[in-house]
Amino acid sequence: MAEKSKVYFTDFRTSIDQPLTEKLKKLIRKAGIASIDMDGKFVAIKMHFGELGNMAYLRPNYAKAVADVIKELGGKPFLTDCNTLYPGSRKNALEHLDCANINGFNTVTTGCQIIIGDGLRGTDDIEVPVRNGEYCKEALIGRAVMDADIFISLTHFKGHESTGFGGALKNIGMGCGSRAGKMIQHKAGKPEVNPAKCRSCHRCAKECGSDAITYENGKAFINQDLCKGCGRCIGACAFDAIANQNEDANEQLCCKIAEYTQAVVDGRPCFHISLVQDISPNCDCHSENDAPILPDVGMFASFDPVALDQACVDACQKNQPLPNSQLSDNLSSQGWEFHYDHFKDSNPNVRWKETLEHAEKIGVGTREYELIKM
Repeated sequence: MAEKSKVYFTDFRTSIDQPLTEKLKKLIRKAGIASIDMDGKFVAIKMHFGELGNMAYLRPNYAKAVADVIKELGGKPFLTDCNTLYPGSRKNALEHLDCANINGFNTVTTGCQIIIGDGLRGTDDIEVPVRNGEYCKEALIGRAVMDADIFISLTHFKGHESTGFGGALKNIGMGCGSRAGKMIQHKAGKPEVNPAKCRSCHRCAKECGSDAITYENGKAFINQDLCKGCGRCIGACAFDAIANQNEDANEQLCCKIAEYTQAVVDGRPCFHISLVQDISPNCDCHSENDAPILPDVGMFASFDPVALDQACVDACQKNQPLPNSQLSDNLSSQGWEFHYDHFKDSNPNVRWKETLEHAEKIGVGTREYELIKM
């Protein structure tokens, strides 16, 4: 039986004289970050800067707390993320940096530089072997991510319209892929519209970053040649009118995310942090964030990203849905088919267990963990 991984946890309660940023520093020190030799090493801190209009992303104060600890240990930290597959405010490095700055991330607020991992146009990547890969033998990862000596993920744990939740594995696997790498992960299938269910609300078209959705006879239509398969429209539709017709598409996406994570973390020192707060139903890539579906839980840290995600999921499942949220609305709707799973009840088309199962299978980490509370 595999040895359990240690996952360290603390909630968001704090005293008058202890800011949450100091509590986060104590957590990651307790979890053993100082055991990594950082002296003179480049340290990539992978995080999401939030799409313009989104307010659920992690505050830059948390990034500074992590960067400060790294500098105390002699490391040279930088914040990084790769460009998006879809058009938006983060589709190239210049706009991505502008977006980060507008959302509060700069050298003053974070105490370190920001480098967009896959370069100006999202094409500066490197082909990295995937150990034990079944869907991807190589992964296309942003060059700056792989140039770093040490890799740290700082994740906002939330819901996600395609993968159920966005945790450490999603932050690493999809987030570190170049634009071509993201395309490879998404290409298992493309969504289609059931006209009988379409209410012509146009929300899917507003969410589409590819201008692939038009309206014919008052019903949404997805141009398969323009569609990139990102699945944002599926999460946008409140009437289950859009679905991926490839039944295995979400499962394959989950498995590819696990394999891309393996490419990023394999063979070098890594450490992972997740903050479970502002648990929006959809990704921070959205230009808005709906009300949180669950109460804030706390901060988690581990050397094992699989155990970390499993611990965050388990903690979320123990909480009660918040009223006036997508999750509570679904659960109270007439004829709702209960999944007894907060993430599937929030976004019924998702499959999330496959990400953890496949990551464990190929050796990224283990789902068995010991939770150590601080």
